[in-house]
Amino acid sequence: MFKFFKRFCDIVISLVALIVLSPLLLLLCLLTVIFNGAPVIFKQPRPGKDGKIFMLYKFRSMSNKTDKNGNLLPDSQRITKFGKFIRKTSLDELPQLVNIIKGDMSIVGPRPRLVKDVIFYGPNVRSLKVRPGITGLSQVNGRNNNTWESSFIYDALYIQKQSLGLDTKIFFKTFEVVFKQTGVNSGETDVQDYYYGDYLLRVGKITQEEYNEKMQKAKMICDEFVASKKFRKHFAMKSDMVEDFDFEHKLID
Repeated sequence: MFKFFKRFCDIVISLVALIVLSPLLLLLCLLTVIFNGAPVIFKQPRPGKDGKIFMLYKFRSMSNKTDKNGNLLPDSQRITKFGKFIRKTSLDELPQLVNIIKGDMSIVGPRPRLVKDVIFYGPNVRSLKVRPGITGLSQVNGRNNNTWESSFIYDALYIQKQSLGLDTKIFFKTFEVVFKQTGVNSGETDVQDYYYGDYLLRVGKITQEEYNEKMQKAKMICDEFVASKKFRKHFAMKSDMVEDFDFEHKLID
């Protein structure tokens, strides 16, 4: 019953938000073209529920500046002032309302990670058990300041304790977090361990060979997803995930 009601609320709230915010969305489209160039929407393959890949939408916060060899410059050199603003205010996330209506995402749930992050997930990570969300328990408890381990624990805790009351609490607390602009990676610096594989490699949990092999696999998954509608429709990352956290001593702030 909860899952049905949650999905119903996701659709209704997203539709209302798109209608009410349509003037703002049009303004953001125009400003994105002016400050960041075209296209307006940044699209990227992300693993959703049960590892099924979908195309996530965001307003672009970076330019397409490249070096003399045609390679994209680091994020810190491509982020624009407008891009920093929409990241800090989370306005770049608004196109994900369309992802919610399509059924790719929910308003509340674990944040959708990159394919090259999820490819390194072990059997104890439960973050793919539900639809990913625009906001979640991890986002209102540290946001980008969380470690990978703490983010996984918050995701698993949410999945175990999810309810209408918890979703409502997270939803309204999100506005407080966005208003205070706490725990935001604005793109001004390249954050260490931003990618899960980089973190695992740095702490010695995987070898360079394992890292290279999985990163190549992640690239293959993304390339085939983008190139093939059939692949896009059926592909899901397979992972055997089990519960492996001590929830009794974890509190929801």
